[in-house]
Amino acid sequence: MAKTFRPYDPEQMLLLPPALQDWVPEGHLARFISDMVDSMDLSEIEEAYPEERGYPPYHPCMMLKLLLYGYCTGTYSSRRMAAKLKDSVAFRFLAAGNDPDFRTISDFRKRHGKALEGLFDQVLQVCREAGLVKLGRIAVDGTKIKANASKHKAMSYGRMKEKETAIRRQVKEILERAEKTDQEEDRLYGPDRRGDELPAELATREGRLKKIREAKATLEAEAREKAVAEGKNPRQAQPADKAQKNFTDPDSKIQKTSDGFVQGYNAQVAVDETFQVIVAQHVTPTAPDVNELAPAIESIKTKLKTKPKAVLADAGYWSEGNMQMLEQAGIEAFIATGKQKHGDRTPAPRGRPPKNLTLRQRMARKLQTQRGRRTYSQRKELAEPVFGQIKQARGFRQFLRRGTVKVGQEWALVCTAHNLLKLHTALGLV
Repeated sequence: MAKTFRPYDPEQMLLLPPALQDWVPEGHLARFISDMVDSMDLSEIEEAYPEERGYPPYHPCMMLKLLLYGYCTGTYSSRRMAAKLKDSVAFRFLAAGNDPDFRTISDFRKRHGKALEGLFDQVLQVCREAGLVKLGRIAVDGTKIKANASKHKAMSYGRMKEKETAIRRQVKEILERAEKTDQEEDRLYGPDRRGDELPAELATREGRLKKIREAKATLEAEAREKAVAEGKNPRQAQPADKAQKNFTDPDSKIQKTSDGFVQGYNAQVAVDETFQVIVAQHVTPTAPDVNELAPAIESIKTKLKTKPKAVLADAGYWSEGNMQMLEQAGIEAFIATGKQKHGDRTPAPRGRPPKNLTLRQRMARKLQTQRGRRTYSQRKELAEPVFGQIKQARGFRQFLRRGTVKVGQEWALVCTAHNLLKLHTALGLV
């Protein structure tokens, strides 16, 4: 008995070309991104284009839709986005027949980095209006993300001093050898050479020497700035021999992670408990978290014109200064004062706390109460899943750009995409 299947003819000719809109269902993320961008204020981006000369540029609205959809779906590379324009219906739908190459996409992201960073505020306001941000409890946390640089391209200050001396000696030897060679060639062939050609070996060493000197100067300047901040004499300040500087991305630092050490940045977020929306974000090359709590709180107060009721944070954010800052702002704190052993069940304290307790002792006692334990336990349910969604689900594990400012712009775009996905889910469009 012959089998019967539905018609399938790859060579079938179509009377009319298909409409991409028909291939993207209602409620699809691409349609949502398109509608969101259409409602955004893009004046800062549009005003960056001069008078029309020659062939017009691609519409910034279309370029932004491609970028945001790429970041929402884990497609961060401009080359991968350009490839998606060939074989992804959603990308082709957003491009509406346009076909920008990878360089155009990359240049758009670089050129409008500051304006793209500002989109985080616009999306955050939409999330708030949709009821996804209540600013009851928030959790502040940081994660280390690899820089666009190898840790093997870093050198310590002590090693720089050694290499500078060695390369200077090598350069001198090469110049002396080159001078002898020139004299010998002049004797043999006549004075036809200009005499100022640099041997390839010398050019390479002089380039390395220049980079080393620039890195040394940066470390020395940082040491002087630190001395001034500490009230010491900056003229006597010298970097520690172990202080390092990376030649590929000088702003990045060695960061300790659970998988070892990486050359990277410390990416910070503050997450609202209502729907895991990121309400504040920034990037710092500094590994410790202790100085990053105040910027997060200040960002929330500036952007949302209000403050959270309570802040949850791990022991990396503990300091008396942070506690005093939160108390003055009228924000309740739940900050660990040290690492807690797994399964530690210290009996909950009873009665009123003694009046002679220090700030650290008061906080430690508070986190041992039933309310303190219950509240602090929510920290892991807020910030850590956000990092999991960004790094695991959407695969953002390395910055593409270099330098603190540009990396901060890229992180803002990542967080904007995260909030767009939360909004898309909350509106029942999945």
